[in-house]
Amino acid sequence: MNNSPLVEIDAQRHQLEIDLVYASADNLAGQVIYRNARCLLHKDAAACLYKASQLARMAGLGLRIYDAYRPAYAQQLLWQALPNPDYVRDPRLGSHHTRGVAVDLTLVDETGEPLDMGTAFDAMEPKSHQFYSDLPPQVQRNRLMLLGIMLSAGFEAIPTEWWHYELPNAEDFPLIQEQNQPFEH
Repeated sequence: MNNSPLVEIDAQRHQLEIDLVYASADNLAGQVIYRNARCLLHKDAAACLYKASQLARMAGLGLRIYDAYRPAYAQQLLWQALPNPDYVRDPRLGSHHTRGVAVDLTLVDETGEPLDMGTAFDAMEPKSHQFYSDLPPQVQRNRLMLLGIMLSAGFEAIPTEWWHYELPNAEDFPLIQEQNQPFEH
């Protein structure tokens, strides 16, 4: 019997792209963080993500996932690389990614190119803040489109990262241990 609340996000079934940034060394820590590059989310967040994917497709766009469930060891490595609570949650508090209810993503156009969001994913700077005002109107529209899609799908945003969305009651979900659990497909 599978008691894990995590489900695997399948790119084809969910009709989105998956590019787990922490599965390569091209990330803020400068090292491969994920030993097992599987895109997992809590089943409640996965249902909202599926809805977000449908909404994006209605607008002729798609979603690209950069991060989803993040094991505790990975959160610790990110904290070691950037121990700034404005951008990386202290692993002692438990990341919402480690609860399986947060997802980092962007919008892509019909050719698979990411829309211009003004900064790269994981650019930990004020320009990455959700409502940073000194950006061109097209970038503002792109961010607002992503925000509207994600809010409509049941997620909420955080102020410091345009790419991060989580379930509204994220703190209510327990931290998920990564001990070789079987996951639903």
